[in-house]
Amino acid sequence: MSTFFSFARFKTLLSLSLLLWLAWSTHAYAQVSTEAPTIDWQLYSIDDNQRFNEDYPEGVQYLPKADNISLVGGHYLYAGDFSVDKAGYYVIDFKNTSAIDWFVLYLYDSQNTLIAKAEGGIGNDADNPFFMRHGRKFDLPAGQYQLIAEVNSPYYIAQPEPYINRLDAYQKQIRLGDAIVLIGIGIFLAMGIYYGALSFVSSRKTEIFYALFIFSNLLFNSGAHLLLSQVFGWHNFYLVSFPILISNLIYILFVMRLLEIHQAKNKRLYHLGNGALALLALFALYGMLNPNWINEMARFGVWVFLLYGLIAGIGRSMQGSVVARLYLVALSAFIGLASMATIPTTLSSNSINVEHYGLAAIAVEIVLLALVLTYQVGELYRERMNILLRLDRSKKMAHTDAATQIPNRYALEIALASFDQHSSLIYIDMDNLKYYNDRYGHAKGDEMLAMFAKLMLKGLGNNGCIYRVGGDEFAVTCPDGNVTRVELLITRVIEQMQEGGFKDAGASYGVAYMHEVANTSDLKHLADLRMYERKQQRQN
Repeated sequence: MSTFFSFARFKTLLSLSLLLWLAWSTHAYAQVSTEAPTIDWQLYSIDDNQRFNEDYPEGVQYLPKADNISLVGGHYLYAGDFSVDKAGYYVIDFKNTSAIDWFVLYLYDSQNTLIAKAEGGIGNDADNPFFMRHGRKFDLPAGQYQLIAEVNSPYYIAQPEPYINRLDAYQKQIRLGDAIVLIGIGIFLAMGIYYGALSFVSSRKTEIFYALFIFSNLLFNSGAHLLLSQVFGWHNFYLVSFPILISNLIYILFVMRLLEIHQAKNKRLYHLGNGALALLALFALYGMLNPNWINEMARFGVWVFLLYGLIAGIGRSMQGSVVARLYLVALSAFIGLASMATIPTTLSSNSINVEHYGLAAIAVEIVLLALVLTYQVGELYRERMNILLRLDRSKKMAHTDAATQIPNRYALEIALASFDQHSSLIYIDMDNLKYYNDRYGHAKGDEMLAMFAKLMLKGLGNNGCIYRVGGDEFAVTCPDGNVTRVELLITRVIEQMQEGGFKDAGASYGVAYMHEVANTSDLKHLADLRMYERKQQRQN
């Protein structure tokens, strides 16, 4: 129990540390350069089939104004004025989200003359000067400017809002976000490959679902953070959010396997899980039939699997599942960060987007779930080892004589099966066992047998093995057939026993070689026959 609490405490501290680190870093990097121009934006809505007339910027004032961008997609224009007090290089980018299908930036001087234009977006194949960013660089002299930003996407994860900053300040600001992405993608790749390979080796569905969950989130985050478009040239915008529709289904299946939720043992949780799967399947179907709703269906699906995970974790924890308790720790850390990624919001930071929170949430969840899986695999390993130890103990008990603690006749049969033509078998019959039993009690007789077995076992070493066949009879196997050594040992052991308090101890033995007989049954019979012949000779 103390191991569980120390493990859970470690993971809780780890989760809290990550949350505090991200919150502090976001606040620190949220500070905008004092030299960065500020823009008071006005948002306008424009028809999807309509294009902005760049030669007539005054025309924006005749477009319908909008308070916010619709999350189910649309065509919008941002218009705002700003001033540059110091000439130099400036960067215009979007805050809150990087999931933009395409955009065009129109920059006008104080005379409403178009002086610069840049375009981009996930669905646009234009070159990107900044890795994993939409930023566009402009060399601006001091003066007054108007910026019109045109954006169009089938859906939005959050509201993309243009901002402008000096190049040097921008490059510093984006470092944290880029580091989060690179570390997160590295975690996804490492964990995905490891658990993917492990799933093939173990054939456990838990690892299979976990690997699929990781890879689907890897695909989503690679698309949302522009890796697919910038590195691989994949400009399909639907690679953002669509993988989450699949990931949500996989997560439910993973939780049901991880927490061992079966119909026979956990009927309510099992049916609740199937209900959640059915609901998520409907979300996925609706999203595919209505592409503008893909992200919203994915967003709702995340809260469905979080709710099911919470209910299932609490339910199984109340049933005494340690794995479920550890899972709740991982889930708690995930919920904190996931809420920032799934609730549409406007962030104070220019460089940290909701996608960064989503990636951090999944990365933390993946690492903590890996610890949970490690614990579960460790428990399975310990259970299997205990079973093997019990089997080994049972086997040893079945093949060991209780009184002398040496192998018994069943172990002898196994040893004889590996005999070759050079091997030999010696049957030994102890003298006067009945005398010691009758006069001193059976405890004394057992002591006599145990002493003989112990001395013989020690003397044989690796050159043979002694077995108790039954009563006062023993057997010695000699794989190399060196009987003389055993005969001398028997004589020496009897002398030691006589000196050790059993002065009436004695032994008769018979020797048989494998090459003399056709099988091991005949071998035992021959050794037994010769033993009794020698016993008769000694008595006469």
